[in-house]
Amino acid sequence: MQKVGTFITKFRKEILIIAMLLLIPAYFGMKATKINYDILVYLPEDIQTIQGQKILAEDFNMGTFSIVIVDDMSAKDVLKLEDKIREIKGVTQVASLSDITGTAIPEEMLPDKVKDKLYKDDETLMLVTFEDETSADSTMEAVEELRKTTKDFCKVSGMTATLIDTRDLSDSEVLIYVVIAVLLVLIILQVALDSYFAPLLILGSIGCAILYNLGSNILLGEISYITKAISAVLQLGVTMDFSIFLYHSYKEEQEKLKNSGLEKAKLNESAMASAISKTLVAVLGSATTTIAGFLALCSMELTLGKDIGLVMAKGVLLGLISAVTILPSLILVFDRLIEKTKHKVILPKFRRFKDFSLKNYIAILIVFLVLVPFATWGYFNTKVYYKMDSALPETLSSVEANNELHDKFNIVTTEMILVNKDMPENMEKKMVDEIKNIDGIKTVLSYAEIGDTIPKEILPNDIKNIFETDKYRMIIVSSNYEIATTDLNNQINEINNVTSKYGDDIILAGEGPLMKDLVEISDHDFNSVNWVSIGIIFILMIIVLKSGVLPILLMFAIEFAIFINMGIPAYTGETLPFVASIVIGTIQLGATIDYAILITTKYIGLRKEGKDKNAAIDEALGTSINSVVVSALCFFGATFGVGIYSKISLISSLCILMARGAIISMVVVLTVLPALLKVFDKVICKTTYKMKKLV
Repeated sequence: MQKVGTFITKFRKEILIIAMLLLIPAYFGMKATKINYDILVYLPEDIQTIQGQKILAEDFNMGTFSIVIVDDMSAKDVLKLEDKIREIKGVTQVASLSDITGTAIPEEMLPDKVKDKLYKDDETLMLVTFEDETSADSTMEAVEELRKTTKDFCKVSGMTATLIDTRDLSDSEVLIYVVIAVLLVLIILQVALDSYFAPLLILGSIGCAILYNLGSNILLGEISYITKAISAVLQLGVTMDFSIFLYHSYKEEQEKLKNSGLEKAKLNESAMASAISKTLVAVLGSATTTIAGFLALCSMELTLGKDIGLVMAKGVLLGLISAVTILPSLILVFDRLIEKTKHKVILPKFRRFKDFSLKNYIAILIVFLVLVPFATWGYFNTKVYYKMDSALPETLSSVEANNELHDKFNIVTTEMILVNKDMPENMEKKMVDEIKNIDGIKTVLSYAEIGDTIPKEILPNDIKNIFETDKYRMIIVSSNYEIATTDLNNQINEINNVTSKYGDDIILAGEGPLMKDLVEISDHDFNSVNWVSIGIIFILMIIVLKSGVLPILLMFAIEFAIFINMGIPAYTGETLPFVASIVIGTIQLGATIDYAILITTKYIGLRKEGKDKNAAIDEALGTSINSVVVSALCFFGATFGVGIYSKISLISSLCILMARGAIISMVVVLTVLPALLKVFDKVICKTTYKMKKLV
C-alpha cells in the first residue's frame, strides 16, 4: 500500500490532468444516458400481465392509450379534431362518441352505458391509442404533440402524460438537488475541518467521482429517474467518509514528521503517501460492506433494485478511487492555499457526550430494550402506497385530467380482457354478464354487446379495430376502485376466477393488473432484499472483524436504528412510497454500518494491545466520535435539503428517510454499541481471533 501512495504522490499532476480529461467523456455519457420514468417496465418479462401488454402492442397496435377530455365541442368539430390527431406520428387509433353518431346513427340507439361513459356536461371523452409502449420516446413525443394540438380545449390523461410531467418536474429539480446538497455539506465541512479551502477540494474530488458515475451509466443502457435524482446526493453523502479519513490521516502524518528535518514539499509527499496507505487499509473493509449493501438490491425481482444497486455500488467504488488519487493530488498541489486558509476547528470534541454514554450504559441498554418492541411494531405497520401519480403535485396537468376522469366520469381504473377471436359470442356474453356482477365493476364494454345494438357492418373501422383483430377480441372493464388498492386487487382476482372458467388463454391486461403484480412482487422484495443485504454484510463483517459475536452485535445495533427510522411513519400516520420501504433499509445498513465498524476495529486493536475493556471502549469511542458525527452530518446534509425541497414526494420521502436514518444510526452507534461492547466483552474476546487470551 505504501508503494501505491508513493506512486500517487509522485505523479499527482499527471493524475489531475487525466482526471480532468475523463470529465469530457463523462459529461457526454451523462447526457446520452436514457432516463426511464415508468416504474412498471421493471416488472419481470415472464409474468402474464406483461405478455398481455405485448399483445396489446403487437396485435391491437395499442402500446398504451390516453383518454382525452374534449370540452364543449360539436360532433362535427370533434371529428375534425380527430383527423388532426390521427396525423400525429405514433397515434394508431382515435375514437369517440362522435365517430358513431357522426355516421347518421341516432344517438338514442346507443346503450346508456356507452353514452354515460363517453359524454357528460358538454364534455366528450376521446380514446387515443399509441403504437409504442407507455415510456417509449415515440409515445412521449406523440403525447406532447397531442397536448400542443389540443391545448386550448382538451385535457390529456393517461400514464404517458403522467410520465412526461414527472420527467419535466424531475429534470427541473435535479440540478437544484445537487446545489442544495453541496451547500449544506460545505457548511458542515467548514465547521468540521481546519481549513476553509480544504472542503472545496474534497467536494471537487467527490464531484469528479459523481460525474464519472453518471457518465458511465451509459454502459447500463438506461437508468430510472429515481436513480438519476438520488444517486448524486447519495454518493456524496456515502463516500464523504473516505475523503475525511484521508484528510485527517494526512494531517496526523504531517504532525508526526514535522520534526524530521525534511523540507516542506518532501514532508508533505511522505505524509500523503502514508495517509493514502492507511486510508486504503482502513476504509477498504467499510467500502466493501457499503458496496455489498447496494449490490444486495440487485436481488430484487423488481429490477428497479438492480438499477439503483449497480449505479450506487459503482459510485462507491469510484468515490473510493477518487479519494485516494484525485483528492491527495489536489491537496498536494494546493497545499499553500490550505495553509493560508487554516482556522480553528469549530466542531466540539463531544467529550461530555462520550462520558455520558459510557457512564450510563446500563440505562441506555434498558431504554434500548424498551424501544425494541415499539420500533418493531412500527416497522411492520408502516403503510405504503403504490399509485405513483400520488407522488406528484395536484397542479400538474396530467393529475388534473386523471382527477376529472375520476370525479366527473367516474373512470377510476380501466382493464382490458383479451380473448381468442374464435370464442363463441354467446360464451363471451355469458362471461361478461358474470363479470358485471362482481362488486365494484362500473361498466363492461364488448364488441358483441355493441353489435347487438348497432349492426357491425356500419360501425366505423376505428371502433372495430379497437375491439377486434384477426387473433383477439378485447373487452374493456371499468372499475370503481383505485389502482393498487386492496379492493381493486381482490376484484382483479375475482375477474381472473371468472375468466379461467372460459379458457386458460384469456389474459387480463392494463394498469390495474400491472400494479397488482407490482404490489405482490414488491411485498416479496421487501423481505428478500433485507435478508440478502443482512446476510452478505454479516459474512463480510465476520471476515473483516474475524469474530463470531461482533457482527451480530453490530447488525443488531444498525437494524435497530433501521427499525426506528422505518417505524416512525406508523406513529405519525405518514404513508411511504413502496420504493422507499424496500430500498431504504438496505441503503441505511450499507451506508451507516461503517460507523459501527470504525469504533469496533479500534476497540479490538486496543484490547489486543492489552488495555482493559473500559479503557479500550473509552479510547475507541473518544477517537472515533468526531469522525462518526461528521460523516453522519454530511450524509444528513446531502439528503435532508433535497427531501425538504423536492415536489416529488417519492424523492422527498427517500431523502428524508436517508437523512433521518443517518442521524438515528449515529446516535445508536455512539450510545447502544459501546454499551453492548461493555456488556458482551468476555463473549467477544472468546469468539474473536487472537483475543481468547484476554479473558
